[in-house]
This record gives sequence, C-alpha cells and structure tokens, in this order.
Amino acid sequence: MHKLKNRVAIVTGAGSGIGQGIARRLAAEGAAVLVADINTQSSQAVAQGIHEDFATPVLAYSVDVCDKEQINAMVAAAQHTFGSVDILVNNAWGRRRGGNSFAPLEGKTDEDFEHAFRMGYMAAVWSMQAVFPLMREQNWGRIINLASLNGVNAHPYTVDYNSSKEALRTLTRTAAREWAQYQICCNIVCPAARTEAYEQFAAAQPENAAQLLQLNPMGRMGDPEADIGGVVAFLASEDARYLTGNTLFADGGSHINGVPWMAGS
Repeated sequence: MHKLKNRVAIVTGAGSGIGQGIARRLAAEGAAVLVADINTQSSQAVAQGIHEDFATPVLAYSVDVCDKEQINAMVAAAQHTFGSVDILVNNAWGRRRGGNSFAPLEGKTDEDFEHAFRMGYMAAVWSMQAVFPLMREQNWGRIINLASLNGVNAHPYTVDYNSSKEALRTLTRTAAREWAQYQICCNIVCPAARTEAYEQFAAAQPENAAQLLQLNPMGRMGDPEADIGGVVAFLASEDARYLTGNTLFADGGSHINGVPWMAGS
C-alpha cells in the first residue's frame, strides 16, 4: 500500500463507475487526487468518501471535458492545489443527448461522430498537452487512457464510440514513443467492470447479460476499484517505469476470443 505516496493524480469521469473506482484506488495507494466530473454533486460525493476513507488530499472539480479551456483550468487547479501533476487518467465518457447511441453505421450522424471524437479523443489530447510541461520538467509522469474492447473487436452499432477509442489507442502509443525520453509512460486499459451502466443493462436484458458472463473466461465482471483500479494503480507506480505504449485488457480474459457485444452475434 501507499506506492503512490506524494504523487498527484487527475482522474476524469471520476464521479461514478470505473472512474470512481480508479480515483479511490489511487487514493488508497497514497496519491492526492483531483476528482473530475461534469456532475458536481457526484464529484463532491466521491471526494468526500475518499477523504473519509483514506485521509489523503482530494479535490472535487467540475469539468466538461468537451471544452478545452475547462480542461486547461482543471490542470491548473491541480497544480495550484497540489503543486504538480504526476498521473493523468483519461476516463470520462458520456453519450450525446438525443444521439444515436446504438445504431448501424448508416444510421450514425455527423453529430454522433463529432461528439464521440471530441469526448473520447480530443479531451485526452487537450489534457495530455496540458500536463506535458509539468511532467517533462520533473522528468516523470504516468498517463493512463481508458479505451474499449468495443473498438478492438469492432462491436456493432457503436462505430462512433469504437472509432474514437481506437484513435485514442494510437494517440497513446505515439505519445509513449515521443515522451519516453522524459520518463513519461503512456498506456491504455480496456476494462470490463460492474458499473451502474452495466447494472442497468443487466436489469433490462438479463438473458443477454447472463450469456455474456458465460462467455467471460472468469465468469464475472470486474470490480471498478479492486480490479480496474488495481491495474491503473500499477501503471501509475514506479513498478511500471519500464512499461509504455501498451494496451492492458482488464476484462477477465474476454478479449482472448472476442466476446461479442450482443449475445448470439
């Protein structure tokens, strides 16, 4: 424990789900954490829980990652509050209101793609550019970007999301190559976790959810804090100082044979 003592982390989309689990695990390892989320109430609740459970410095921060200026302000707030930024976790994702979340390629609109790439790709570009000068100056940094099996396995009906996540993997690998000279490690995690969104899906389509679990080699969805957060904490630590440009599948083995998005597909 406390392998991240004296480190400072930013986690976007940390107000719930996988982001919340990651923020809590980094805090458990001793890091000061900026809990970033577009939902102010959610970020404050997560920050309060971290403060009570781990007694580590924490800051709740409201940000829309689709806005470059807000991202720059977020990084500035972390630097002002904690002194620097050592760890950046780009996790935030949200569907476009009124968009075609699940539709075939021919049914996707320009707005669907624009939203997916602004939130799933450009938000990471902007935040990585913002933290780079700080990490370069200290000659140390960890960037962990959350991608998805949807893109790797080309799951149907989410081509906008899939495409943005695969672009994010390319961005991460390129940054890993360019920034390795500054001891900045950049890696990707493709997770599968039991989140609020998964619970809603399982409640709406229990047979589908049960079949998908049968196709998972471990037979379960991961825990956001223990399973996904544990992988991110490792990547953020000194133990991963020689690991960069990689994609880690924290999915119970689902990627091995390509578990389909829809059972029976």
